[in-house]
Amino acid sequence: MNGHLFKDSTPLELYAWLAPEAEIPGWDILSANPFGVALPEDHFTTVQNYFAEYHLEYYRQRLFQDFPSRLHALLLFATRVDAENFRAKHPTRVHGKHLVAARSKGDYVVSFHDSAWLDYLRLPHSLNLTTLDEVSGHYWKGALVEEAGLRFMDEPWREPPVIEALFQGILEPTTRDFHAASGWLPGFS
Repeated sequence: MNGHLFKDSTPLELYAWLAPEAEIPGWDILSANPFGVALPEDHFTTVQNYFAEYHLEYYRQRLFQDFPSRLHALLLFATRVDAENFRAKHPTRVHGKHLVAARSKGDYVVSFHDSAWLDYLRLPHSLNLTTLDEVSGHYWKGALVEEAGLRFMDEPWREPPVIEALFQGILEPTTRDFHAASGWLPGFS
């Protein structure tokens, strides 16, 4: 078994940015999924985002079938620090949401991955299929982006890791309104 895939029942605490009206444990997957929310960007970026998700799922189905699908799992954060780092990198994605902690209940399947791979796939560049497979392989193997030596526009591209948890199972809230809602967007007061 891979060191970042767990099939267990030991209680596990995970974190999510949820809209104030979202209920736990009956999560609305899109409310808990900062990666699945449509981005308010141009059509090219939207298509690129869907293509990145498609290729990750296609690769998972071929070589990592034991792992939870990004399309059918809750996408949460491994730690509170990861959730806060995601907010720092993507403030518009969590604006107005509350950071909530939840604990697993019973059997679950969870895998942990560096979400910076998604940031790289979503950059405005054209990647060939070999490179897409390589990036997908690193993602599903649990590698960190900062270890890969990636380049973008002929410059080194490094991002600190933000570890996401792909979770399938039951969650119970441990806190509600763990933090106040993510406040003003940068540049506004």
